[in-house]
Amino acid sequence: MLYENESFQLNPEKMPKHVAIIMDGNGRWATKRGLPRKAGHKAGAEALERIIYAAKELGLEHLTVYAFSTENWKRSAEEVGAIMDLLRFYLKNYFKKFVKDNIRMHVIGEKSRLDTDIQKAIAEIEDLSREKNGMTVHVALNYGGRDELRRAVTKIARETADGMLSPDAITEDTISDALDTAGTPDPELMIRTSGEERISNFLLWQIAYSEFFFSDTLWPDFDKKELERAIYYYQNRERRFGGRLK
Repeated sequence: MLYENESFQLNPEKMPKHVAIIMDGNGRWATKRGLPRKAGHKAGAEALERIIYAAKELGLEHLTVYAFSTENWKRSAEEVGAIMDLLRFYLKNYFKKFVKDNIRMHVIGEKSRLDTDIQKAIAEIEDLSREKNGMTVHVALNYGGRDELRRAVTKIARETADGMLSPDAITEDTISDALDTAGTPDPELMIRTSGEERISNFLLWQIAYSEFFFSDTLWPDFDKKELERAIYYYQNRERRFGGRLK
């Protein structure tokens, strides 16, 4: 966590176009305060709102956040239900607010497992925001990197079986175009909060050359200053992409 007087001079010419965040620590934040876990998820959703506007103010073009993974279904029915109810509330209220502020909302992941009303609300928000160009927020719901790759491979295999694609013509671009993030630049910076240092099955293909920043801050306490700290770290990295500096 930053000291209050800590500040960073960011170079506007070296801003990442795409930042991805594993929003971790909601449950621990609630436990530390003697609150139910759903209170932590609510505080986490409020933190997301703050960070979306902070990212827009800083000039980011894309922000991808890990909201609910394919593994999160293993949590208690009560906790999953609370998360889904919170999602319904934000889709109905805050997501529409983001759209009014020229933010495009895009959901990645296997949406078919979500309740029908949530699927419809997602489709509505994506349609309403399709032409917005202030910034794009990609929300990962029922998302897993391995599942995304499985679905991409299945799609490519079907095209190959139907004679639409030759196996010898499959390139890295072919795979990228079959992913949920097709058309979106890979994240230059990946942030994980709460002190954990794992990828947790997030954007496995896309983060091949991302810089990683691990913050000890629990997600509900993550703020603009901590985001600036992560970007400052990124701007001072030497990005080689597998090559050697001369």
